This record gives sequence, structure tokens and C-alpha cells, in this order.
Amino acid sequence: MLHLVTEISRVTFIVIFAVFTYDCFNALKKNTSEDRARALYSRQTAMIYLFLVNGNLLLYFNTLEPKIFILALAEIVFVTIAMIIYRKIYESASPAVVNNMCMLLSIGFIMLTRLDQSKAIRQLFFACIALILTCVIPLFLSNVKLIKGLKLFYIVAGILLLGVVAVAGKMTYGAKINIRIGGVAIQPSEFVKILMVLFIACMLVTDVSRKQVFKTVVLCGLMILILAYSRDLGNAMIFYLTLLVMVYAATQKPVYLAGGTGLFVLAAFVGYFAFSHVRTRVIAWKDPLSVVDSAGYQISQSLFAIGSGGWFGTGLYQGMPKRIPVVETDFIFSAISEELGGLFALCLIFICIANFLMFFNIALKINNRFYKLIALGLGALYASQVFTTLGGVTKFIPSTGVTLPLISYGGSSLMATMLMFAMVEGLYQYRGDKEEADETKNYQERYTEKRRKR
Repeated sequence: MLHLVTEISRVTFIVIFAVFTYDCFNALKKNTSEDRARALYSRQTAMIYLFLVNGNLLLYFNTLEPKIFILALAEIVFVTIAMIIYRKIYESASPAVVNNMCMLLSIGFIMLTRLDQSKAIRQLFFACIALILTCVIPLFLSNVKLIKGLKLFYIVAGILLLGVVAVAGKMTYGAKINIRIGGVAIQPSEFVKILMVLFIACMLVTDVSRKQVFKTVVLCGLMILILAYSRDLGNAMIFYLTLLVMVYAATQKPVYLAGGTGLFVLAAFVGYFAFSHVRTRVIAWKDPLSVVDSAGYQISQSLFAIGSGGWFGTGLYQGMPKRIPVVETDFIFSAISEELGGLFALCLIFICIANFLMFFNIALKINNRFYKLIALGLGALYASQVFTTLGGVTKFIPSTGVTLPLISYGGSSLMATMLMFAMVEGLYQYRGDKEEADETKNYQERYTEKRRKR
């Protein structure tokens, strides 16, 4: 009986997620009518609930633990409340972004329950806290002057938080990434990413002179150097890529993009010779099987898991994802590929791409330059983290130890990502057109005048 249920679920998982993904990209079409869009969003919502029911039933059949039903009910209630909150607070926000967030969270809940039930419960708890915090986001975003007035706070708080980790942080797998407060591990860099985006937007919204760009790069570069000192090179790369995208978006000068790319390549070479664990990861990336008993074990097991899953997966509890070290955090995509299948994993990648496209589309619809920069920065931040994570587990780039947003276990990462999604939704709703119309007009006039003088 269990074998039959598992075999059927291998197909139903893929069908449910494929329908959800198809509707996600259909919703991106410009010529989609409102009635059709509502139908797509309703079907997506149904797919989320079907996925949770299907996944938790299979979890129960494999464990025969009644608490699975309690956890399933809690997850369904959470998703329902999340959709209601976003519908009420973010009235003009994109339902597709909310649906994508809820589906990715659901995937994380199911996979974490399969890997470690205690971590799944904690993940749901952190998601509830983050959902409560998102209710405050509209109040914050509606006050443009307040956001800009905190410019100094963003950079000072960011540097101090990262500095505390560099000095007093706990060494984890060769890097200092978190601090413990009352027995709870907190990763400040996840929240500092958002502070950096806000700081860059404040710095470059009205002044894109070389001097201003230099100040911005130096101050943000200080945070990146602190991360490098802490050996948190994965987040250092995410910070840098986000900074590069935002500087180019604000200035629209290819010279900054070219120079930043060149500096990135130079920094990669310096990092290779400066850090022994970077050289170790590069060796493991180039030929993991040659060092499979040491540095290459993790990536080798990841590739074995992805390959053994095939297109349709082995089914929940039929694979061996626990052989991958820290599978719940850094390598959860490998576990998904093994037990839910390559087709499911491809749909997951498409959803992540769709999220970035939606962030970018929202940024384009925002007339206010300040809010536009923030939305672009958050989109670049999300895309950088997804690329870094998926690239590492698939051997496209050396492993960096970065979590997959909304799916991997990690309270700080989960809460920061949910806040980021809420900010993108809030930015579109509170565009600040009336408050900032004069300032945007003045900026355009000053920029035109500078062009004429040149």
C-alpha cells in the first residue's frame, strides 16, 4: 500500500507544481485579462493546498505519527492567514508574488518535515513571526521621509552588526556567520542585506556624481570586507553583486558595470590565494571525486542525489538525502531533486526566475525613482542568492554555503526573505508618487542640465 501511494505521489507532486508554474508564467503576460488573471491565481491557490495535503498525507503514511496532521493543519492555517493578510494590507499588490511565496514556503515545510521534524516546526514558527512583522511594512514604506532620514542608521547598523559577528561570531564550517543570543543562532548578514539596499537607494536617488558613487562603494565595500574577514564569502559575493547592479541602475553608465566586473574577477583571484578554504572549495568544484573522502564529499553526494532522482524522483523517504552534510540548509535543492524529481526541480528554478521577473516588472511600474531603486535592489539581492545557492549545489560554481530563499532551514534567512517580499509588494502599493513628484521632477531637470553641459 505504501509503495503504491509513494509511486502515485511521484506523479501528483510534479503535476501539481507544473500546473502552478504554468499559471505563474501565464500571469506574467501583458495581455492577460483581469478575469483570466483571477482564475489563474485561484487555481494557483488550489495547487498550494493540494501540495500541502498530498505531501503531508505521504509523510503520515511513512511515519504513522499523528502529529503530522497537527503540523499539516498549522501549515494550511498559516498559508490561509498569509493570503488574507496580504489581500487586506496590500490591496493593490501582486497576488502572483504572494502565491509564489506561499508555494515555496510549502515546499520547504514538506521537505524539512521529511528531513527533520523539529526543524520544520521551528521553520513554521519563524515564518509566523515574519508574517507578523510584514504587517508593519506598509506603515514604514508609506513614509518616504522617514526611510530617507534613516540613511546613516542603515550603514552604521550594518557595519556594527557584521563587525560583532566578525569578532564574537561562532565559527561554522570555516566561516563566522552567526551569533548566539539566549541559545538562538542569529545571522545578521541576512538583515544587513536589506539595510544595504536601502542605504544605496538613499545615496544615489538624487546624486549620481562620481564622488557620491565613490562614497557609496567605499562604505558598502567596508561591509563586504568585513564579510571577507569573517570568511563568509558567499554573502560577500551576494552583497557585491547587489551593489554592482544598483550602482549601474542608478547611474546607467556601463563603465561602472565593466569596472565592477573586473574588480570582481580580481577579488576572486585574491581570495583564492588569500584563503585556504577557498582553494579547497575550488579543488572540490573542479574534481570532487578526486577528494571525495574530504573536501569533495559534500558536492559529490549532492551530484549523486540529483542524478539518482531522475526526472520523476525516488519518492519521499525513498532516497538518501541525509547523506549530504547540512542538507536542510545549503543543499536542500539536492534533496528535492532526488526525492521529488528533476522535473519538479526545473519547475522550482522557473518559479525563482519568475519571482525575479515579477520584482523587475514591479520596479518598472514604479514611477518614483527612490522606490524603483529599492525594488531593483531587492530583486538583484534575491536573484544573486538563488544563483549562488543553485550554482553551488549543481557544481556550476564553487559551493558558497548560502541558503535557498524560503525553502532552506534558517530563521534569519526565512524572516529576511519574507520581509523582502513584503517590501516589494508594499513598494508597488505605496509608490509615493504625490510625495515625491516634485523631487523626481527636480532630479530629472538636474540630470538633463548636466548632460547639456557635458
